[in-house]
Amino acid sequence: MLSLLARPLNCHVVEALGRRPMRLGELLKELGGPSQSTLRGRLADLAALGATAKRGGGMPYAVENELTDVGRDLLRVVEALAAWLSRAPAGPIPLGSVAAKGAIKALVGGWESTMLRVFAARPLSLTQLDRLIAPLSYPALERRLSALRATGLVEPVPNGARAPYAVSRWGREAVGPISAAARFERIHMSETAARLTPIDVEAAFLLATPIAKLPPHTDGFCQLAAATDGESQRLAGVNVAIDRGEVVECVARLDPMPRNRALGDAGAWLHAMVFRDPSPLRITGDLDLSHRLVVGVHDALFSSNGKEGQAS
Repeated sequence: MLSLLARPLNCHVVEALGRRPMRLGELLKELGGPSQSTLRGRLADLAALGATAKRGGGMPYAVENELTDVGRDLLRVVEALAAWLSRAPAGPIPLGSVAAKGAIKALVGGWESTMLRVFAARPLSLTQLDRLIAPLSYPALERRLSALRATGLVEPVPNGARAPYAVSRWGREAVGPISAAARFERIHMSETAARLTPIDVEAAFLLATPIAKLPPHTDGFCQLAAATDGESQRLAGVNVAIDRGEVVECVARLDPMPRNRALGDAGAWLHAMVFRDPSPLRITGDLDLSHRLVVGVHDALFSSNGKEGQAS
């Protein structure tokens, strides 16, 4: 889904139709005059996804394009992506721009290769990455690392001679658009979407939890756990330690009998993250602590200029 939104015009078409239904001529004017054939192609792609539909009849110029319920869900992904791009380290990146396409491609490559998962655990060098990620060749890893560095998803570690690169805060915040896109795929593209694996779940928790926005008086231990997809479900997640509103430890070793835990399947967690709503999760132990942590993760991922995010 993120790769689809990296293509020119797709995000802008969804945003424009999110404001109101439009005829083709109106949409061309709204988008600054792209070629009619290109715009028709983008509308066809979105219609095939079920995100847009036509209404009205008679002459072709009277037919309006509008978002469907699927399209309004897609708009939520676009908004999450736009909010994330607006917080890029080198300055806001316009949605639909060449820079946005590069950032999204780097993010998708870093996620699919599991590079962001291993960076979530600790800083690493390229040589260490090569030992940890066997399926990719050294040159392939080097290309992906260069893309992650160039876009600001990974940054140099000061005096980090042995492990010179670490995931940036912006790289951690990328779990916002990833979770919004994963939720969309799970609901509207279930036949073709890849299943969420334990590595996906661990990566999301390890990246996002350390930057949770918590009240300064928050203290304690909590486990965030998800039952992964597949016939043989297993739990994946993190144990979290919080001291005076700061996450001081976040590790992917699950305590079999945690005092406090927020548990749900992948769908429940994606809903909780995107909508700032922990209610689908099964919480045991300290309800208030778990609730604060889940909400705090959402606020870190979907905030925009310090305010609550657009996907709330």
